[in-house]
Amino acid sequence: MLVSTKAIVLSKLKYKDHDLIVKCYTEKFGVKTYLLKRILKTKKGKFKPAYFQLLTILELQAEHKDNRSLQYLKDIKLQYNYKTLHTNVVKIAIVMFLSEILSNILKEEEENLSLYNFIETSLIWFDENETNTIFHLLFLIKLTKYLGFYPDTNIRETNFFNLEEGRFQQNKTNLYCISGNNLVFLKELLGIKFDVYNNLDINSNQKRELLDMILLYFKLHLDGFKTPKSRTVLNQVFN
Repeated sequence: MLVSTKAIVLSKLKYKDHDLIVKCYTEKFGVKTYLLKRILKTKKGKFKPAYFQLLTILELQAEHKDNRSLQYLKDIKLQYNYKTLHTNVVKIAIVMFLSEILSNILKEEEENLSLYNFIETSLIWFDENETNTIFHLLFLIKLTKYLGFYPDTNIRETNFFNLEEGRFQQNKTNLYCISGNNLVFLKELLGIKFDVYNNLDINSNQKRELLDMILLYFKLHLDGFKTPKSRTVLNQVFN
């Protein structure tokens, strides 16, 4: 079946000597993986490796068949041409980190238009605006809305947030109850919008602690969630 859809590049892997396997999150079909033959050998082909940088937004035509795991591209073009996302050092580190997380957690081969639109809109905003070093924290918190475990914000005036239960509470009931600065920062993150620039007054160490807390939150709510290796690169950039 020949299909057309927008798609966001999640990962790419060299296969054999000259091929690439590219995993995408598509607007119409969820996660799809494509085999690009000889793309690394010839410069004359219509598919260039540069099109498949992490989190690039593409418009593609592809041949999809239900009985195979690797699909084939017929044509592609850039849906949106990033201005800063692949050139700014901080943004590159954040892109690498978020693409690894998205590649890890997105598995469904079915349409989820609201999730696709959230990811695409967020990336374009990040590209078009000045570098925001808490973008990845905001993105991950907002992403939980579409994954089904957004924090219960009905009662915020409490002393703890229970990562395991996903709710604020007055007393500490397990090892996953956070308080102190992380609680304050979490409450602030829950009130920040992308289109209202509002950087937290937070140093590098606190940023790492807050990120570790958010990653633990994901691990508690997503089976098989793996801590991204690119977290190390991200922390080095912020230092």
